[in-house]
Amino acid sequence: MLQLQWVRRIPPLAVLAALAFAPLAFADDLVSFATGGYASGLRTMDEMHKIDTDGDGTISREEWLAYQEKVWGAFPKDKSGNVDEKAFTTRSGAMASFATGGYARGLQTKEMMHKIDVDGDGTVSHDEFIAYQMKIFDHMDANHTGSLGPQEFLGK
Repeated sequence: MLQLQWVRRIPPLAVLAALAFAPLAFADDLVSFATGGYASGLRTMDEMHKIDTDGDGTISREEWLAYQEKVWGAFPKDKSGNVDEKAFTTRSGAMASFATGGYARGLQTKEMMHKIDVDGDGTVSHDEFIAYQMKIFDHMDANHTGSLGPQEFLGK
């Protein structure tokens, strides 16, 4: 009889444990989708302020896209308009003029380049870059409002 009572309590305990660790799983989920360096470089108040151009304390989908277009513009392109590994991973003053160093360092890695290069051709196209960055935005937009408040952006 005692064993049966214990077994009946396992599902509620499992649910409570899952709920307790859900915020940690969400924070780690961006890391698995991107990289730890990218996630930690992105999710800072300094970077949020750089993206939040209207200063309302949130990042709209439009602000995010405009910022990512600016990032894309900082990469040197080849003749076909793509970015190869050397150009992707080379630090330049162009990105340093508007992004935080942590964000640039987290983005400009071989590992991130290969995550973004979905067709595996060794280069990142504009479409691949923007599609990936929009997936990042959608991932962070947990309440599906089309904007990121500080808690969503910072992963808290």
